[in-house]
Amino acid sequence: MAQQNTVGASLEPTSHPLYDSSPTFRMARRQLDQCAQAIDLHPDVLRRMAIPKRALVVSVPVRRDDGRIETFAGFRVQHSLTSGPSKGGLRYHPMVDLGEVAALAMWMSWKCAIMNLPFSGAKGGVAVDAGSLSLGEKERLTRRFTEEVLSIIGPRMDVMAPDLGTDEQTMAWIMDTYSMKVGYACPEIVTGKPVEIGGIHGRREATGRGVVITAMAAFEELGIVPGQATAVVQGFGNVGSVTCQELVRRGVRVIAVGDKTGATGNSGGLDIAALSAHVARGLPLAGFPGGEEMDAKQLLTQECTLLVPAALERVIDADNAAGLRCRVLAEGANGPTTPAADAIIENSDIFVIPDVLCNAGGVTVSYFEWVQDLQQYFWSEKQVNEKLEELMLGAYHRVRALAKERKFTHRTAGLVLGVQKVAREMERRGLFP
Repeated sequence: MAQQNTVGASLEPTSHPLYDSSPTFRMARRQLDQCAQAIDLHPDVLRRMAIPKRALVVSVPVRRDDGRIETFAGFRVQHSLTSGPSKGGLRYHPMVDLGEVAALAMWMSWKCAIMNLPFSGAKGGVAVDAGSLSLGEKERLTRRFTEEVLSIIGPRMDVMAPDLGTDEQTMAWIMDTYSMKVGYACPEIVTGKPVEIGGIHGRREATGRGVVITAMAAFEELGIVPGQATAVVQGFGNVGSVTCQELVRRGVRVIAVGDKTGATGNSGGLDIAALSAHVARGLPLAGFPGGEEMDAKQLLTQECTLLVPAALERVIDADNAAGLRCRVLAEGANGPTTPAADAIIENSDIFVIPDVLCNAGGVTVSYFEWVQDLQQYFWSEKQVNEKLEELMLGAYHRVRALAKERKFTHRTAGLVLGVQKVAREMERRGLFP
C-alpha cells in the first residue's frame, strides 16, 4: 500500500541559531517546509510558523537531600498562541534541550489542530534524570520550575501536562504551587493530575488507548483480524504499557517489548499483566521470566503485524527503516521516524499512522479535563472513552480521506490538516499592530 509523496524541496528555509543545533527541531522544520510546499502556503505565514512564538529558558536551583544545591536548565516553549491557550507536556530527561522542546511544541500545534481542539502548541522540560531524584527532590524541582515560569502560564495562557519523567503527582505539585500564588484552588492550570483534585478518569490511559483506536481502524481497513495479529512495542512507560494492555484486550498477541533496560520477547505472546507487575517491582524488563531476553537494537525490525514505537524521537532512521517487517506502523512517540526513513518507508507496503494523529489521545482527554475543571462538571470514564474514540476516529478518517484525495502520505495529510487550520486562524486574526 505504497503512497505517493508530492512534496519536494524546502520552501524558503528559515534558520535560527537558538534551535537549529537540534536534529529534532531540524526534523520538525523539514516536515513543515515540505507541508508548506504541498499546500502552497504563503511565505509570510510559513515564516511565522517556523519559529516558536515564545521561549523561556530558566535556571532551576534545587537543594538535594544531602544539602548540596544543584542547578538544572529548564525550558518552556510556546510555539503558537493563535488558536487558544498553549498546551503541552512537561518532561524531565537528561537530554532535554531548547531545540527538542521547540520541535515538540510545534508538533503539538499540528496535533491540536488535527483534533480540532481550541489549543495552541507548547512543551516544557528540565534537563535532569528523573530517576536520580528522590521524591522530595523531585517536588522541590517541580515547585521551583513552576515559580520560574509563572509569568507565562495560566488556565487561559499555557496549560501543562505529564510527559517523560513526570506524572500526575508532578501535576499536583504544579497545581498547588500556582494555586498558592493566585490565592485559590485552580485545577485548570494543569491536566493529567490526580482525580481527587480535579483530574479526569481515563487521562493516564488516553494516549495508549488512542494509539490502539487508530491501529484498530487501520486493521479494519486492511482486513486484519486482531485475534490473528502480533505486535511489537518499543517503550513500556505510560504509553507503551497501556498500548500493550489495550492490544491484548482486543486479542492481539504482543510478542516483544523493549525499554531503556532492554527487551524481552515471547512468540506465543507476553503476559502483559505479569510483565507490568514485574516492572512495577523495579525489575528490569529484559529479565522478565515470561519471555526471552533479546537485543533491544533488533526490536524494531522484528516481524509483526503492528509496530508501535512509544519511546523517544528519531528511533526509526535511514539505517533501520529498510529492515522494518511490520504491516502497520503506529507512532505512539513524538517524532519517532526521521524524514530519511519516511522516504524509504514510502516505497514499502507499510501503513503508517503518524504521530500527530496516533498519539493525540492524551491531549484530547486533557482537553476534556480542562473543560470540566472550568465548568466544575465531570464525566464518567465511560463517557470519556466514548468521546475519545469518536474524536480519534473522526480525525483518522479525515487524514485518510485527504491522503486518498491528494495522494499524500499519511504524515503529509496529517500535517496539512494541522498546518492549514493554524494558517487560516493566523490569516483571520491578522498581524498586530
